[in-house]
Amino acid sequence: MSCMCLKSVNTVRFAVGVLGLFGWSLTVSSATQVGLSDKVLVFPYETDFSFVALIPQKEMGLRAFTLCMRVATELPEERQIILFAYRTADYDELNVWREQDGRISFYMSGDGTFYHLPPLTTFRTSLCLTWESRTGLAAFWVEGKRSTYQVYKPGHSIRPKGTVLLGQDPDKHLGGLEAVQSFVGEMTDLNMWDFVLSRSMIQAWHYRHKVPKGNIFDWGTMEYELNGNVMVVDDD
Repeated sequence: MSCMCLKSVNTVRFAVGVLGLFGWSLTVSSATQVGLSDKVLVFPYETDFSFVALIPQKEMGLRAFTLCMRVATELPEERQIILFAYRTADYDELNVWREQDGRISFYMSGDGTFYHLPPLTTFRTSLCLTWESRTGLAAFWVEGKRSTYQVYKPGHSIRPKGTVLLGQDPDKHLGGLEAVQSFVGEMTDLNMWDFVLSRSMIQAWHYRHKVPKGNIFDWGTMEYELNGNVMVVDDD
């Protein structure tokens, strides 16, 4: 009984945190769910209200990370898409986008860095992003293959105590959520580590071999909240 009550309290605190953090009203579900093993998140159409809020296993004060996901979309390349959004009260700490020109980008508290990668399509793409503060080396990995390194924000630190959303970009300065930036498609197997995985580990993840569980987000045990019309379906 005590465990169930604690979960309920944590859920309420998380919901209040989302509302207070961005300063505008979100409809947040009342129940935190756990674990998405062998499941896919389906965002069936463009909205300004559908998203998944993720609860990290640890504070996201980061000086290095690896973020991986498998993603598919039929949205045209001239349409901007948010793939991952982590925001604190005043900053977009870590946002990953497909830009209107088809490039893949990520932003940390300001200007972003951009990559010419194979396009995202209706067929699932395994996509990883690595960055570390000491050198600023950053790269995307598509199907286990690394892009050219770019040097981006050496010495930077990602701030903790924010909120992670899938499907929407939370930006209070633009009035909240925007349908024209929302994700439409399928997403699965999102994992995040607070260090840079080696090439061999990223390739192992791509081929679904065993790798260390994500210590920030682990798809199989992740706590999350569904909002709007996001569906959870079997990964077949």
